[in-house]
Amino acid sequence: MDSSAHKLSPRETELRTWEVADAFPAERILCVTLGRGQSAAQRISTDAHLKIDCWFIDQYPCRRAIEYHAEHTHPKEAARLNFYCAADPEAETVQLAILPLLMHGEAELSRDILQAMYQRLALQGRLVASVDNVRDRWLHEQMRELFPKVTVHAFDDAIVYSAVKQAELKRVRNFQCEFVFRDRQQLIHATSRPGVFSHRHIDPGARQLLDAIEMGPKTRVIDIGCGAGTVSLALAARDATAQVHAVDGNARAVQCTQLGATRNQLTNIVTELNCQGTKASKESFDLAVANPPYFADFRIAEHFIQVARDSLKPGGQLLLVTKQPQWYEDYLPDRWDDVDIWQSKRYHLVAAIRA
Repeated sequence: MDSSAHKLSPRETELRTWEVADAFPAERILCVTLGRGQSAAQRISTDAHLKIDCWFIDQYPCRRAIEYHAEHTHPKEAARLNFYCAADPEAETVQLAILPLLMHGEAELSRDILQAMYQRLALQGRLVASVDNVRDRWLHEQMRELFPKVTVHAFDDAIVYSAVKQAELKRVRNFQCEFVFRDRQQLIHATSRPGVFSHRHIDPGARQLLDAIEMGPKTRVIDIGCGAGTVSLALAARDATAQVHAVDGNARAVQCTQLGATRNQLTNIVTELNCQGTKASKESFDLAVANPPYFADFRIAEHFIQVARDSLKPGGQLLLVTKQPQWYEDYLPDRWDDVDIWQSKRYHLVAAIRA
């Protein structure tokens, strides 16, 4: 259960945050982690009455954290570590909130999370936030907007801020956004939030993907990595007899797709939070669509393609959009039939048939 030789060390920024936070007593802590919650587990081991909630927006790092602590943390201590994936933190009040940030992170998402953690704090509760930028001004300004007094803890590799909640917010900022786009003859209303692809607008790649899709009545579609749900919403709106299954590992993406379905009065969309694949019946879909991200050395694209292969009926079609067609030209022909790749403005469309 210990396996200390294989334990991972948290990032320096997170270590500094908890180093400051360790000075403050608490019965319940809400935290975000840049790794797998190793510092939270260390704090749990020193206090038999403490409970820590570790909140993730993305399911994949959440599952990795759960698996990690199943191996490296004592079961009695792990039982007081609550790792969960949700669009927002759970509503329970906490005495201490801990937020390590990276200087190159998404600014609007950081503001959103800061406000959410502030709202979960009890009066006289404390927020400890950090950033891996020793010349930081931005996070300091965000903290000063929330708290009347902010204490600065300077380190060689990070800056940590701590502050005490004196009152509830007079004005809660709404970071959620509704935007409208046209698909053929229909106006589609979509909802997005910070941390969701893509926030505040339809992605141009999704637009090219939609323009390339032709489907008949009663088509069963799986949208892999649905993001804000723009493709799913448009396809469901084209034909009421179609059935669209939208799946994503981001809890906010799934929430936004659900909100979009309600806003457009679409009853032929099913959503699923799942970073590993889908619980939908195998070989049950006619069409799989995807707009895979470009990072992670195509590992995510490969995962999307495997999910599509498992989901499609024999003879079903995969259609995806990319800016980097060469990898697909090399990867797909040995595994799929009738591979076709063509340019569409600044993108390429990739089509293939499940053998």
